[in-house]
Amino acid sequence: MKLRELVRDIPCRVTGNTDIEIRGMQYDSRKVQPGDLFFCIKGFATDGHQYAKKAVEQGAVCLMVSEPQEIEGVSQIIVEDGREGMALLSAAFYGHPARQLRMVGVTGTNGKTSTTYMLKSIFEQEGSKVGLLGTIQNMIGDRVLHTERTTPESMDLHKLLREMADDGVDTVVMEVSSHSLVLKRVFGIAFAGAVFTNLTQDHLDFHGNFENYQAAKALLFAASQNSAINIDDPHGDFMRKAAAGKVNTYSAKGEADVMARDIQLGTDGCRFIMKTSGATLPILMNIPGMFSVYNALSAITISFMLGVDMMHIKLGLLAVKNVPGRFQQLDTHGGDYSVILDYCHTPDSLESTLKTVRGFARGRIVCVFGCGGNRDNLKRPIMGEIAERLADLAIVTSDNPRFEEPMEIIGQILAGMKKDNHVVIENRRDAIRYALEHAQKDDVIVLAGKGHEDYQEIRGVKHPFDEKVIVEELLAELGR
Repeated sequence: MKLRELVRDIPCRVTGNTDIEIRGMQYDSRKVQPGDLFFCIKGFATDGHQYAKKAVEQGAVCLMVSEPQEIEGVSQIIVEDGREGMALLSAAFYGHPARQLRMVGVTGTNGKTSTTYMLKSIFEQEGSKVGLLGTIQNMIGDRVLHTERTTPESMDLHKLLREMADDGVDTVVMEVSSHSLVLKRVFGIAFAGAVFTNLTQDHLDFHGNFENYQAAKALLFAASQNSAINIDDPHGDFMRKAAAGKVNTYSAKGEADVMARDIQLGTDGCRFIMKTSGATLPILMNIPGMFSVYNALSAITISFMLGVDMMHIKLGLLAVKNVPGRFQQLDTHGGDYSVILDYCHTPDSLESTLKTVRGFARGRIVCVFGCGGNRDNLKRPIMGEIAERLADLAIVTSDNPRFEEPMEIIGQILAGMKKDNHVVIENRRDAIRYALEHAQKDDVIVLAGKGHEDYQEIRGVKHPFDEKVIVEELLAELGR
């Protein structure tokens, strides 16, 4: 694409030759190829402008900058905001793929992944070919793609959306993280629908305070034509007021546009009657827990707003058997106890998971958990208190300590624990082994925090650690 065509509708100033051909784009100078445009992005750890000269030496023919560079022989696109510029230029380079797709975004502290899987199933029942972007994996129909982060950088996002559109996808369901909204990874995308699940304490290490975190989430609803809002959440009204388009609310407690009534929670799923002002629909889910009711309500509400038929919604929800790493029951090979793998890594999600287990557990609840390093440390004692209150035995261990000392993290967790129903085993594999080795009849062992993750991050290195595999190995070692 010619540079002059690329910048035609972009608010910017261009210096140098505008007749050059832009063959590709990069924000990592190490990946620059001849003919590329290099984005000079100011980050938290480094400034891309420092690598402008290196990028040119590797063949970049154009730089996007917020600070003009004194480098001869290279065209420069000068923008006020580098991240906005990257988002708009990437969309233009890949032919504005989001405009060809029905874009549906899901945001909130908990429930994003499960809700996107429910929506994918509903839209597929409708006959759509669906792309999915999220924490666990990216998907084009049934084809699985690797994912590095919940919401890709804008350049990677538009490249992926182009691939989806070219592959016949007509609907994209994506998790939209608070980081991505602040960092403008989805800037300029007009969403057909947006979902708010809930808001509890998380990511304060990044946002600084809860008010900033809340404001970040609200940005999605200002960019959506239709918004489905959980009005039972204390922050639902804030999101409703931030929405620019049509809003429908959902509730399992009071009055709303979409309501759940006659809720029945079981060990293998849940049932409820979905009610609106003009319709009722019995819903059956194969995933247990009150959180499944809320996730289903969010999917139902936005699906209604986007014109999906009631029976497609009902069948779509019924077809979801499980979501990887979300309340996933592992095979104990005939053991008289259960092992549940769940990604719950926030106070609210841990409490919700343990309360769900309490609803059907016939024996003890054993909770193996830790807290991630270099992340919000205020939630650590809170999670400790929740674990000791709701579990019969809490095994405190490591969970991606990153660059922190594991025992320092554990010490902060223990600050919230006053009872004597816990043990500390720093090594996570040893902690899981302890839980399995001491399992009693009808125990429910909850492996909390890692879910779908297949690594343990220590000192910047990701070591293989898939808890599904770990459990299989330990059961074999224990002769079970």
